[in-house]
Amino acid sequence: MNDSIISALKDLTQKPFNKVNLAFIPTASNMEEGDKWWLIEGLKTCKELGFKAIDIVDISALPRKVWEKRLEKANVLLFEGGNTYHLMYWINRSGLKELLPDLLKSKVYVGISAGSIVATPSLILSGAEKRPLKEIGEIIYDEGLGLVDFLIEPHINNSYFPKLTFDYVEEQSKKTYFQIYALDDNCAIKVVDNSVQVISEGEWKKFN
Repeated sequence: MNDSIISALKDLTQKPFNKVNLAFIPTASNMEEGDKWWLIEGLKTCKELGFKAIDIVDISALPRKVWEKRLEKANVLLFEGGNTYHLMYWINRSGLKELLPDLLKSKVYVGISAGSIVATPSLILSGAEKRPLKEIGEIIYDEGLGLVDFLIEPHINNSYFPKLTFDYVEEQSKKTYFQIYALDDNCAIKVVDNSVQVISEGEWKKFN
């Protein structure tokens, strides 16, 4: 979204983008109806950043023996937004959950919206619809990957998500003991080992 976030990603990859292979994982978006302009914009941004290659890898559409080889070739794994519970279902069902810790020893995890929420210990802050998933028999997982020990509420003060304000997150924070980072769309969180840094050209607050 801005130069500060781009710079932070360059620090993580430790090489120029024209030498970086990116795997774009759109699985969360599959359950969202309507105009996918945000998905298109995400891909467009990746293209404009000049990555060496952008592979679109849908873990719900391919057998593991296919998508695993393609993720292994990537330097960055970018999990796009959409339905948080649908993404978590397929991360579990596909076997990616067990594989991720080894992959992330040499790769960078990037989460956008739902992709960032599933990296946390719990999905309690997710506003994603559960009903469509139940109708097709998907299991609803409330636990995230636990790659970090805090929660994330993205899209603060975004007009497409009018209820997502700092006051709303403050009320939600009373229901959990986890720390919560509430971020607008000009913020990201950079995590390296146990070091947590908010990268921001916007507004953010930390609760609990």
